[in-house]
Amino acid sequence: MKIAITGATGHLGHLVIQHLLSQTPANNIVALVRNVKKAESFQKQGIEVRHFDYDQIESLQPALQGIDKLLLISANEIGRRTPQHKAVIDAAVAAQVPYIAYTSLLRADTSQLSLAQEHRETEQLIHNSGLSYTLLRNNWYIENYLADIQHTIESGILYGAAQDALISAAPRQDYAEAAANVLLGSVHDNKTYELASSTAFNLDALAKTISEISSKPVVYKNLSAEDYKQMLLQAGLPESLAGTMVEADIEATRGAFFSESKDLENLLKHPTTSIEATVKSLLASF
Repeated sequence: MKIAITGATGHLGHLVIQHLLSQTPANNIVALVRNVKKAESFQKQGIEVRHFDYDQIESLQPALQGIDKLLLISANEIGRRTPQHKAVIDAAVAAQVPYIAYTSLLRADTSQLSLAQEHRETEQLIHNSGLSYTLLRNNWYIENYLADIQHTIESGILYGAAQDALISAAPRQDYAEAAANVLLGSVHDNKTYELASSTAFNLDALAKTISEISSKPVVYKNLSAEDYKQMLLQAGLPESLAGTMVEADIEATRGAFFSESKDLENLLKHPTTSIEATVKSLLASF
């Protein structure tokens, strides 16, 4: 059994491989990467590393030879994902890869997020490919709210524009573990999973959790969409990323990231990681 992971040196891909290694021998895993030099740690663990660049179509089919299961982790270039994903899916078909799993977006078929369109298009490409598949519709990563947690603690303010919206976000670790379990399982063919945390929270609750664990006063400050965008731009975020973060908060107020689905905890066979445990783990890493 050869299981290949795209974007293997990325945040999610690296975590998926860690979970696979805890359950299957290293020689069953293939890390697909743009930069082989960045994957030396995988090679040292006995994992095969293959060059795989979404934008170098000639690199794709050869790298997928002999692969039994492929995890296509969504590309990170918004606006270019569909053609990149199509190239991977076409290569998988040409290489006779029998199965593909794809990291999509919560309720991708109905989501009003602009991010959803490329996920819908990719899902349709997978459906049309004839490959057996699993669609892993990941909800928002809680890390999206904690990327600058040290500054949040120093300033005492968690900024956003999500009002009191309930958000069922989970840490990457949980989505990665679920993906590994699906890849190693045998009952997930042609299924779609809506993946969300066991317990929802709002940003006020997240701020209070950060405050309690850091022993520093932290409050949530809700901003207008325009003020939040300007703040993100002033903090140095690119225009496109700032726009994505603001849109996410606005759509959160319309229920975009709230879900009562138990698919994620069912795949994990345990509840998702609490926001308390996530914040503790993140602060311990500094």
